[in-house]
Amino acid sequence: MKIRSLLRGHALLAALMCTPLLASAQNAILQITLQVDPADRPAAVAVYTQYKQPFLTRVPGAQAKELLVRDADVQVLHRFETRQQAESYLSSDLFNKDVVVGLSPLLKAAPEVRIYSAN
Repeated sequence: MKIRSLLRGHALLAALMCTPLLASAQNAILQITLQVDPADRPAAVAVYTQYKQPFLTRVPGAQAKELLVRDADVQVLHRFETRQQAESYLSSDLFNKDVVVGLSPLLKAAPEVRIYSAN
């Protein structure tokens, strides 16, 4: 089935289509939780590092990007001025053609994607 191949090839994108986004207004936080084997975490950190500065300088409304490497998972937190800007980033070339492509081979499961308000 097409959705299954999409999950394999672009797990982040597939998660976006399957995960409801939570309500937010101003100052939105985009939270992406990734299931990555401990052995693959250095590669995930490298993807984060590679695209952090382009995120901060090229994405409209981007304010901050932080990485949390935890025992259970890896989490990336992105701060935006608005929810609309967070949603736009999820359909940007930087996200889909760079970040998704770099992380997809490292993922054990579809990521959890949420947007929160940070008033």
